[in-house]
Amino acid sequence: MRWLEMAARLCALLGGVLMGLVIAMTCASVLGRNTTGTAITGDFELTGVATGMAIALFMPWCQLQRGHIIVDFFTAKASPKVVDFLDRLGSLALAMLMAVLAWRTSLGGINAWGNHSASMLMGVPDWLVYASMTPPLLLCALIALAQALQRGAPQHPGINADFV
Repeated sequence: MRWLEMAARLCALLGGVLMGLVIAMTCASVLGRNTTGTAITGDFELTGVATGMAIALFMPWCQLQRGHIIVDFFTAKASPKVVDFLDRLGSLALAMLMAVLAWRTSLGGINAWGNHSASMLMGVPDWLVYASMTPPLLLCALIALAQALQRGAPQHPGINADFV
């Protein structure tokens, strides 16, 4: 299971690099627009594409750290066994949701490939975005499934479970 942690860490690092590049590009574009009157063509398109990719890349790490928002209003006074069961059930539901998202994203990428759809200004092929989002979504599904099926490790939010 150690490979899940390494893959999630790599995804998070790639997402961070993408966001750093977006920041640098945005700064360069704003500075250029305000000093020389020229901006980076397609900066809005590139920001949207990179941000979408980065969000998908951050999802596995967030699930690995159990960092998703959990509303525990109804379970605050429940027994640890009940909370553990509900946490596992939530992980299983998330695993199924991420698997469906990965499946549908891959189909969207295949459709974009067939239609030759691309962004308006720069002509960035849409299938590239879909293709970059599918593996991290699938990885997030695998992590959530591993957490749901894991025995003996705490499932409670805020507890750092070393299941990997």
